[in-house]
Amino acid sequence: MASLADKLQRILPADRVAASKADRLCYAYDATRLSALPDAVVFPRTADEVARLLVFANQERVPVVPRGGGTGFVGGSVPVAGGIVLSLERMNRILEVSADDMLAIVEPGVVTAELHKAVEAQGLFYPPDPSSAASCTLGGNAACAATGPRSVKYGGTRDYVLAVDAVLPTGELIRQPSRAVKRVAGYDLARLLVGTEGTLGVITRLTLRLLPLPPQVRTLLAAFPDVTRAARAVADTIARGLTPRACEFMDARSLDLVREHTAVPVETGTRALLILEVDGTPEQVARDAAGVRDLCEKAGALGVTEARDPAAVRSVWAARKALSQAMYEVAPTKINEDVVVPRSRLPDLVAAVDGLARRHALPIVCFGHAGEGNLHVNVMVDRADEAAWARAETAVRELFEVVVGLEGSVSGEHGIGLTKAAYLPIEVGPQGIEVMRRIKAAFDPNGILNPGKIFS
Repeated sequence: MASLADKLQRILPADRVAASKADRLCYAYDATRLSALPDAVVFPRTADEVARLLVFANQERVPVVPRGGGTGFVGGSVPVAGGIVLSLERMNRILEVSADDMLAIVEPGVVTAELHKAVEAQGLFYPPDPSSAASCTLGGNAACAATGPRSVKYGGTRDYVLAVDAVLPTGELIRQPSRAVKRVAGYDLARLLVGTEGTLGVITRLTLRLLPLPPQVRTLLAAFPDVTRAARAVADTIARGLTPRACEFMDARSLDLVREHTAVPVETGTRALLILEVDGTPEQVARDAAGVRDLCEKAGALGVTEARDPAAVRSVWAARKALSQAMYEVAPTKINEDVVVPRSRLPDLVAAVDGLARRHALPIVCFGHAGEGNLHVNVMVDRADEAAWARAETAVRELFEVVVGLEGSVSGEHGIGLTKAAYLPIEVGPQGIEVMRRIKAAFDPNGILNPGKIFS
């Protein structure tokens, strides 16, 4: 009997298929550090090759797991049912950047930071900026509706996807050639596919909206003696119409790591830090920076400083982005949950997290996008310690219950994937799950595309 790799090489060029154990191991995991070995990995270069693959997989009932950069935090690209990992890394062309139409047309394997460079060279701006921008891909960003710190002012990836081409699990191609910035032509398939984590279709081309590049940016650091005053500053700033393009929060545990690993100065007595960026014309930036400083000081900031040169700005953001790795010094396993609550409930959320840490005797580190009430709550634990792991799982469920009780959501930008599937009903209820299952069945009647994700 022919092996899966042999069958795949009959429908795709030989260099598009890999089946050695070493190759399969490289595509068995994502940033969760969970892993499952696929039976083969394919690297299509065109939408037609994706379609041929999915026609074959649908006929043979072989699972297919789309994969971008493998940077996700919920196990979305882990092939838990085996089958085929469909890596889109070779579909990595920027097909067009149009200053006249203010858009870019790209393939899904384009690394996000590469698009940033390409459009900024033409005086244009693509705001979505996930922390993993140097390695994540635009197709993966769209699949998970990823955002990043600039979404507080500019919105997330969903707001910039004008159109997509995609292949359905049955092998049918959907093409959306429109370049228009607005369109009401039946169901909005682009917005339906964005955020569905590769469970309804494989995106093969994206048309993305661009903005003019802001001429100037200023970065401020505001230190606070407690979370309540930091949250008050965030709410007051946005209520006054001074929406920063980034408003990042770090809690006391995060700041301990920043002090230990970076040269970023932190005021003595700081228990909460905000990184605030404003952008626009020089006049607008000067006015907004002064307004943000004034509101932070009125809210009780210990001090507000400015990163005055590009090196200082890079240092600030490097410190923020280094937190994810630095936390592994606290414990060998990180459970990273990206919960969201209304901005006014941030103090309640942080207080609840502190209570969870004490009650379950676990270190929990919080940081994230305070301007949207979106915090990354990191439960640090040793996976090999069964008792500690059981406490961590209980803490996570209690966290989600608290968040939904605060009228929030269990995920702001990571998605549901594998690790949150059991908790989705806490937010959407059994009726919501049933409706989602019906949509899944309509697109993917044989259940081949990214099985095991979103629904437990």
